[in-house]
Amino acid sequence: MALRKSEIGMRRWMQALAGIILTVLLTLTLGCRGGSREVVVYVSEDQVFSEPILKDFEKVTGITVRAVFDTEEAKSTGVMNRLLAEKEAPQADVYWANELVRAEVLKQKGLAQPYDSPSAEGIPQEFRDPDHGWTGFSARARVLIVQESIEPHPSSVQAYLDPAFKGKTAVANPLFGTTTAYAAALFVLWGEDRAKALFDGMKANGVRVTASNGDSADLVASGECSFALVDSDDAVSREKQGKTVVMVVPDQGEGQPGVFLVPNAAVLIKGGPHAENGKKLVDYLLSKETERKLAFADCAQIPLHAGVETPPQVPRIERLRPMKVDVPRVAAELQAIQPYLKAWAQ
Repeated sequence: MALRKSEIGMRRWMQALAGIILTVLLTLTLGCRGGSREVVVYVSEDQVFSEPILKDFEKVTGITVRAVFDTEEAKSTGVMNRLLAEKEAPQADVYWANELVRAEVLKQKGLAQPYDSPSAEGIPQEFRDPDHGWTGFSARARVLIVQESIEPHPSSVQAYLDPAFKGKTAVANPLFGTTTAYAAALFVLWGEDRAKALFDGMKANGVRVTASNGDSADLVASGECSFALVDSDDAVSREKQGKTVVMVVPDQGEGQPGVFLVPNAAVLIKGGPHAENGKKLVDYLLSKETERKLAFADCAQIPLHAGVETPPQVPRIERLRPMKVDVPRVAAELQAIQPYLKAWAQ
Protein backbone atom coordinates (compact mmCIF):
# COMPACT_ATOMS: atom_id res chain seq x y z
CA MET A 1 0.00 0.00 0.00
CA ALA A 2 1.46 3.31 -1.06
CA LEU A 3 2.33 5.80 1.65
CA ARG A 4 0.85 9.25 1.53
CA LYS A 5 3.17 12.18 0.95
CA SER A 6 2.41 13.46 4.43
CA GLU A 7 3.44 10.14 5.99
CA ILE A 8 6.67 10.09 3.98
CA GLY A 9 7.43 13.62 5.13
CA MET A 10 6.78 12.67 8.75
CA ARG A 11 9.11 9.67 8.51
CA ARG A 12 11.85 11.77 6.97
CA TRP A 13 11.40 14.36 9.71
CA MET A 14 11.62 11.65 12.40
CA GLN A 15 14.74 10.18 10.78
CA ALA A 16 16.35 13.62 10.64
CA LEU A 17 15.47 14.25 14.28
CA ALA A 18 16.92 10.87 15.27
CA GLY A 19 20.11 11.77 13.38
CA ILE A 20 20.37 15.05 15.21
CA ILE A 21 19.87 13.34 18.59
CA LEU A 22 22.51 10.72 17.74
CA THR A 23 24.98 13.41 16.71
CA VAL A 24 24.44 15.30 19.97
CA LEU A 25 24.88 12.12 22.03
CA LEU A 26 28.08 11.23 20.17
CA THR A 27 29.42 14.75 20.64
CA LEU A 28 28.73 14.64 24.35
CA THR A 29 30.27 11.18 24.67
CA LEU A 30 33.40 12.12 22.76
CA GLY A 31 33.61 15.37 24.70
CA CYS A 32 33.61 13.47 27.99
CA ARG A 33 36.22 11.05 26.66
CA GLY A 34 38.29 14.03 25.52
CA GLY A 35 38.29 15.46 29.01
CA SER A 36 35.79 18.34 28.80
CA ARG A 37 35.11 17.80 32.53
CA GLU A 38 38.72 17.63 33.60
CA VAL A 39 41.68 19.92 34.19
CA VAL A 40 45.39 19.14 34.26
CA VAL A 41 47.57 20.92 36.81
CA TYR A 42 51.30 20.66 37.43
CA VAL A 43 52.12 21.37 41.08
CA SER A 44 55.36 22.35 42.81
CA GLU A 45 53.68 23.07 46.16
CA ASP A 46 54.08 20.10 48.51
CA GLN A 47 51.54 17.40 47.67
CA VAL A 48 50.47 16.99 51.31
CA PHE A 49 49.22 20.60 51.29
CA SER A 50 48.07 21.02 47.68
CA GLU A 51 46.19 17.75 47.12
CA PRO A 52 43.39 18.46 49.66
CA ILE A 53 42.74 21.81 47.95
CA LEU A 54 42.48 20.11 44.56
CA LYS A 55 40.13 17.46 46.00
CA ASP A 56 37.90 20.23 47.35
CA PHE A 57 37.85 21.84 43.89
CA GLU A 58 36.63 18.55 42.42
CA LYS A 59 33.81 18.35 44.97
CA VAL A 60 32.69 21.93 44.38
CA THR A 61 32.84 21.92 40.57
CA GLY A 62 32.51 18.29 39.49
CA ILE A 63 35.64 18.80 37.37
CA THR A 64 38.16 15.96 37.63
CA VAL A 65 41.67 17.14 38.48
CA ARG A 66 44.63 15.37 36.87
CA ALA A 67 47.57 16.51 38.99
CA VAL A 68 51.29 16.00 38.43
CA PHE A 69 53.29 16.73 41.59
CA ASP A 70 56.95 17.53 42.01
CA THR A 71 59.00 14.99 43.88
CA GLU A 72 61.15 15.95 46.86
CA GLU A 73 64.22 15.13 44.79
CA ALA A 74 63.20 17.54 42.02
CA LYS A 75 63.21 20.49 44.47
CA SER A 76 60.33 22.28 42.69
CA THR A 77 62.01 22.25 39.28
CA GLY A 78 60.74 18.94 37.86
CA VAL A 79 57.30 20.04 36.72
CA MET A 80 58.63 23.41 35.54
CA ASN A 81 61.15 21.65 33.31
CA ARG A 82 58.36 19.42 32.04
CA LEU A 83 56.29 22.49 31.16
CA LEU A 84 59.23 23.92 29.24
CA ALA A 85 59.73 20.66 27.37
CA GLU A 86 56.04 20.56 26.42
CA LYS A 87 55.88 24.18 25.24
CA GLU A 88 55.00 23.29 21.63
CA ALA A 89 52.30 20.81 22.71
CA PRO A 90 51.08 21.76 26.20
CA GLN A 91 49.60 19.00 28.31
CA ALA A 92 48.87 21.10 31.41
CA ASP A 93 46.22 23.77 31.88
CA VAL A 94 47.52 25.29 35.12
CA TYR A 95 50.81 25.52 36.97
CA TRP A 96 50.65 25.84 40.77
CA ALA A 97 54.08 27.25 41.61
CA ASN A 98 55.35 27.37 45.17
CA GLU A 99 57.04 30.75 44.59
CA LEU A 100 56.82 33.66 42.17
CA VAL A 101 60.21 33.48 40.48
CA ARG A 102 59.53 30.22 38.66
CA ALA A 103 56.16 31.56 37.54
CA GLU A 104 57.94 34.62 36.16
CA VAL A 105 60.42 32.42 34.30
CA LEU A 106 57.54 30.62 32.57
CA LYS A 107 55.99 33.94 31.65
CA GLN A 108 59.27 35.21 30.18
CA LYS A 109 59.55 32.03 28.11
CA GLY A 110 56.07 32.52 26.65
CA LEU A 111 54.22 29.72 28.44
CA ALA A 112 51.76 31.85 30.43
CA GLN A 113 48.34 32.78 29.07
CA PRO A 114 47.35 36.20 30.49
CA TYR A 115 44.33 35.85 32.77
CA ASP A 116 42.95 38.46 35.13
CA SER A 117 41.01 36.31 37.57
CA PRO A 118 38.13 37.92 39.47
CA SER A 119 39.45 36.12 42.57
CA ALA A 120 42.61 38.24 42.38
CA GLU A 121 40.69 41.32 43.50
CA GLY A 122 42.06 42.40 46.87
CA ILE A 123 45.46 40.73 46.47
CA PRO A 124 48.13 43.49 46.69
CA GLN A 125 49.50 44.56 43.32
CA GLU A 126 53.09 43.65 44.26
CA PHE A 127 52.03 40.00 44.23
CA ARG A 128 50.33 40.21 40.82
CA ASP A 129 52.04 40.27 37.45
CA PRO A 130 51.00 43.52 35.73
CA ASP A 131 50.57 41.56 32.50
CA HIS A 132 48.40 38.95 34.28
CA GLY A 133 50.82 36.13 33.49
CA TRP A 134 50.71 34.94 37.12
CA THR A 135 49.07 35.84 40.41
CA GLY A 136 50.40 35.20 43.89
CA PHE A 137 48.44 33.76 46.81
CA SER A 138 49.08 32.20 50.25
CA ALA A 139 52.65 33.06 51.21
CA ARG A 140 55.38 31.71 53.40
CA ALA A 141 57.59 34.32 55.07
CA ARG A 142 61.32 34.34 55.76
CA VAL A 143 61.36 34.66 59.54
CA LEU A 144 63.74 34.20 62.45
CA ILE A 145 63.27 31.18 64.69
CA VAL A 146 64.79 32.14 68.03
CA GLN A 147 65.48 30.34 71.30
CA GLU A 148 62.81 31.53 73.71
CA SER A 149 65.33 32.24 76.50
CA ILE A 150 67.28 34.81 74.49
CA GLU A 151 66.48 38.38 75.49
CA PRO A 152 66.04 40.59 73.67
CA HIS A 153 65.03 38.57 70.64
CA PRO A 154 66.97 39.49 67.50
CA SER A 155 64.66 41.39 65.18
CA SER A 156 66.69 41.78 62.00
CA VAL A 157 68.90 39.71 59.72
CA GLN A 158 71.64 42.15 60.72
CA ALA A 159 71.79 40.20 64.01
CA TYR A 160 73.84 37.61 62.10
CA LEU A 161 76.70 40.12 62.32
CA ASP A 162 76.44 40.60 66.10
CA PRO A 163 79.60 39.29 67.86
CA ALA A 164 77.35 38.05 70.68
CA PHE A 165 76.02 35.39 68.28
CA LYS A 166 79.39 34.32 66.84
CA GLY A 167 79.18 30.65 65.91
CA LYS A 168 75.60 30.42 67.23
CA THR A 169 73.50 31.00 64.10
CA ALA A 170 72.41 28.90 61.13
CA VAL A 171 71.12 29.40 57.60
CA ALA A 172 70.16 26.97 54.83
CA ASN A 173 72.54 26.67 51.89
CA PRO A 174 71.82 29.71 49.67
CA LEU A 175 72.33 27.68 46.52
CA PHE A 176 68.89 26.12 46.98
CA GLY A 177 65.28 26.97 47.74
CA THR A 178 63.95 30.07 49.41
CA THR A 179 67.36 31.13 50.74
CA THR A 180 68.45 31.64 47.13
CA ALA A 181 65.40 33.77 46.36
CA TYR A 182 65.94 35.78 49.54
CA ALA A 183 69.58 36.42 48.65
CA ALA A 184 68.65 37.51 45.13
CA ALA A 185 65.99 39.86 46.51
CA LEU A 186 68.57 41.52 48.79
CA PHE A 187 71.02 41.91 45.91
CA VAL A 188 68.31 43.69 43.91
CA LEU A 189 67.06 45.79 46.83
CA TRP A 190 70.42 46.78 48.34
CA GLY A 191 72.86 46.41 45.48
CA GLU A 192 75.79 44.03 45.22
CA ASP A 193 78.17 45.67 47.70
CA ARG A 194 75.74 45.90 50.61
CA ALA A 195 74.30 42.41 50.02
CA LYS A 196 77.77 40.86 49.87
CA ALA A 197 78.71 42.72 53.05
CA LEU A 198 75.87 40.93 54.86
CA PHE A 199 76.73 37.47 53.57
CA ASP A 200 80.50 37.93 54.02
CA GLY A 201 79.84 39.21 57.54
CA MET A 202 77.67 36.18 58.32
CA LYS A 203 80.45 33.85 57.24
CA ALA A 204 83.05 35.77 59.24
CA ASN A 205 80.80 35.51 62.31
CA GLY A 206 80.70 31.74 62.09
CA VAL A 207 77.23 31.04 60.65
CA ARG A 208 76.49 27.33 60.24
CA VAL A 209 75.37 26.43 56.70
CA THR A 210 72.79 23.63 56.74
CA ALA A 211 71.19 21.45 54.10
CA SER A 212 67.68 22.85 54.58
CA ASN A 213 65.49 25.29 56.48
CA GLY A 214 64.21 22.36 58.54
CA ASP A 215 67.74 21.50 59.63
CA SER A 216 68.35 25.11 60.64
CA ALA A 217 65.12 25.17 62.66
CA ASP A 218 66.11 21.94 64.40
CA LEU A 219 69.45 23.39 65.46
CA VAL A 220 67.62 26.24 67.19
CA ALA A 221 64.99 23.94 68.68
CA SER A 222 67.71 21.70 70.16
CA GLY A 223 69.55 24.67 71.66
CA GLU A 224 72.65 24.29 69.47
CA CYS A 225 72.02 27.64 67.76
CA SER A 226 70.52 30.87 69.06
CA PHE A 227 68.53 31.71 65.92
CA ALA A 228 68.19 30.97 62.23
CA LEU A 229 66.50 32.43 59.17
CA VAL A 230 63.88 29.91 57.99
CA ASP A 231 60.49 29.71 56.32
CA SER A 232 57.52 30.51 58.55
CA ASP A 233 56.12 26.99 58.31
CA ASP A 234 59.36 25.63 59.80
CA ALA A 235 59.05 27.97 62.77
CA VAL A 236 55.34 27.31 63.29
CA SER A 237 55.83 23.53 63.20
CA ARG A 238 58.48 23.69 65.95
CA GLU A 239 56.18 25.84 68.06
CA LYS A 240 53.41 23.28 67.60
CA GLN A 241 55.84 20.54 68.67
CA GLY A 242 56.27 22.35 71.98
CA LYS A 243 59.86 23.41 71.37
CA THR A 244 61.06 26.41 73.40
CA VAL A 245 61.32 28.70 70.39
CA VAL A 246 59.56 31.81 69.12
CA MET A 247 58.98 33.11 65.62
CA VAL A 248 60.10 36.68 64.95
CA VAL A 249 59.02 38.54 61.80
CA PRO A 250 62.22 40.45 60.96
CA ASP A 251 63.05 43.93 59.70
CA GLN A 252 59.73 45.60 60.35
CA GLY A 253 61.16 48.95 61.47
CA GLU A 254 61.59 52.17 59.52
CA GLY A 255 64.54 51.95 57.14
CA GLN A 256 64.67 48.15 57.35
CA PRO A 257 64.04 45.98 54.27
CA GLY A 258 60.81 44.34 55.48
CA VAL A 259 59.91 40.68 55.63
CA PHE A 260 60.52 38.64 52.48
CA LEU A 261 57.32 36.83 51.47
CA VAL A 262 57.29 33.72 49.30
CA PRO A 263 53.80 33.41 47.79
CA ASN A 264 52.47 30.54 45.75
CA ALA A 265 51.50 31.50 42.21
CA ALA A 266 48.82 30.37 39.79
CA VAL A 267 49.65 30.35 36.07
CA LEU A 268 47.22 29.59 33.25
CA ILE A 269 49.22 27.72 30.60
CA LYS A 270 49.01 29.01 27.03
CA GLY A 271 47.44 26.45 24.73
CA GLY A 272 46.36 24.14 27.54
CA PRO A 273 43.80 21.50 26.44
CA HIS A 274 41.08 22.59 28.91
CA ALA A 275 41.40 26.36 29.02
CA GLU A 276 38.02 27.18 30.55
CA ASN A 277 38.40 24.60 33.29
CA GLY A 278 41.90 25.94 33.84
CA LYS A 279 40.46 29.38 34.50
CA LYS A 280 38.02 27.90 37.01
CA LEU A 281 40.88 26.22 38.86
CA VAL A 282 42.91 29.45 38.91
CA ASP A 283 39.86 31.26 40.32
CA TYR A 284 39.56 28.63 43.04
CA LEU A 285 43.25 28.72 43.98
CA LEU A 286 43.18 32.51 44.33
CA SER A 287 40.02 32.54 46.43
CA LYS A 288 39.85 33.67 50.05
CA GLU A 289 38.53 30.25 51.02
CA THR A 290 41.62 28.51 49.63
CA GLU A 291 43.83 30.97 51.48
CA ARG A 292 41.94 30.32 54.71
CA LYS A 293 42.41 26.56 54.31
CA LEU A 294 46.14 26.92 53.70
CA ALA A 295 46.45 29.19 56.75
CA PHE A 296 44.94 26.50 58.99
CA ALA A 297 46.88 23.65 57.35
CA ASP A 298 50.26 22.57 58.71
CA CYS A 299 51.96 24.73 56.08
CA ALA A 300 50.57 27.76 58.00
CA GLN A 301 50.62 30.05 54.97
CA ILE A 302 49.79 33.75 55.12
CA PRO A 303 46.71 34.84 53.11
CA LEU A 304 47.39 37.73 50.74
CA HIS A 305 43.78 38.89 50.89
CA ALA A 306 43.24 41.19 53.86
CA GLY A 307 40.75 40.06 56.48
CA VAL A 308 41.02 36.31 55.91
CA GLU A 309 40.74 34.32 59.14
CA THR A 310 44.02 32.80 60.36
CA PRO A 311 45.11 30.82 63.44
CA PRO A 312 46.96 32.81 66.14
CA GLN A 313 50.44 31.78 65.00
CA VAL A 314 49.92 32.91 61.39
CA PRO A 315 50.33 36.67 60.90
CA ARG A 316 47.86 38.67 58.84
CA ILE A 317 49.08 40.42 55.71
CA GLU A 318 47.62 43.75 56.83
CA ARG A 319 49.89 43.73 59.89
CA LEU A 320 53.11 43.04 57.99
CA ARG A 321 55.61 45.29 56.29
CA PRO A 322 56.68 43.19 53.29
CA MET A 323 59.91 43.64 51.41
CA LYS A 324 59.42 45.39 48.07
CA VAL A 325 60.39 42.81 45.47
CA ASP A 326 60.88 43.34 41.73
CA VAL A 327 60.11 39.77 40.65
CA PRO A 328 61.51 39.96 37.06
CA ARG A 329 64.78 41.45 38.34
CA VAL A 330 65.02 38.86 41.12
CA ALA A 331 64.49 36.09 38.55
CA ALA A 332 67.43 37.44 36.55
CA GLU A 333 69.56 38.02 39.66
CA LEU A 334 69.12 34.40 40.75
CA GLN A 335 71.35 33.32 37.88
CA ALA A 336 73.81 36.20 38.15
CA ILE A 337 74.73 35.54 41.80
CA GLN A 338 75.17 31.76 41.52
CA PRO A 339 78.99 31.90 41.24
CA TYR A 340 79.22 34.12 44.34
CA LEU A 341 76.84 31.95 46.38
CA LYS A 342 78.65 28.76 45.33
CA ALA A 343 81.97 30.17 46.52
CA TRP A 344 80.33 31.50 49.72
CA ALA A 345 78.82 28.14 50.64
CA GLN A 346 82.11 26.24 50.36
